[in-house]
Amino acid sequence: MIRTLFVGLCAMVGLTLAHPVLAHFQLLYTPQLNHAAPATLPFKLVFTHPAGNGAVMDMATPEQFFVVHQTEKTDLLSTLKPITWNGAHNQGKAFEAQVPVRRNGDYLFALVPAPYHEEGEGYIQQFTKTIVNRGGVPSGWDEPLGLTAEIVPLTKPYALYAGMLFSAQVLYQGEPVPGAEIEVEFMNHPVVLDANRLNPQGILQFPSPAFETFVTRADAQGIFYFTVPHAGFWGFAAVDLSPEGTEHKGEPLHHEAVIWVQAHELR
Repeated sequence: MIRTLFVGLCAMVGLTLAHPVLAHFQLLYTPQLNHAAPATLPFKLVFTHPAGNGAVMDMATPEQFFVVHQTEKTDLLSTLKPITWNGAHNQGKAFEAQVPVRRNGDYLFALVPAPYHEEGEGYIQQFTKTIVNRGGVPSGWDEPLGLTAEIVPLTKPYALYAGMLFSAQVLYQGEPVPGAEIEVEFMNHPVVLDANRLNPQGILQFPSPAFETFVTRADAQGIFYFTVPHAGFWGFAAVDLSPEGTEHKGEPLHHEAVIWVQAHELR
């Protein structure tokens, strides 16, 4: 395990590029991805920069918010309530929800936000997933949901230890994306649920801003690998997946895919 962690840290340093601009990450956050008993999950849907506690971007009403359990799809749009998210530098429009999970198995949550306008870049739309398990019984965590842009995990995303290798496949319109660029961020500032903000105190001290967003690429089958070096939540974003010429309201539209996983300390 120690050797694996060391290799993972070295890989992270090797994958880190001169990438000082903080990456946008759509949060689809609930505090725990494993539940032994029935529970009602609090969700926070926020568009921000979780590694550096950067600016908050206003969210419009999402196009879709749903969950799939045992192949049964449930629309959750009506559960969303607008909130104000208190960033370190600004406030932004976000959403929250309360979603019950009662039966055993995997719950695949998916969010399709409305395209966000980024001045000078056009529109960004991050198709975002997180997967919750109830009762320790797996039931489809590796099944694609048919999203326009999607990251399908090949490693169980809610049962990771720090130091383990996480792998996943990037799909666009259901097809693998060879060489897809993957941005990786650690949720370095934990979510404070009741205050609708991130904790200003970071867990890790980064040697420079370049270490806040790690960058790697998928292989010829659209598969990428990442050794998770620290317990907590990690976000993976496959960026710029839509072909050139994809537009929204007359400007470029960038389709991206995001998945959030949770790692635990091995005790």
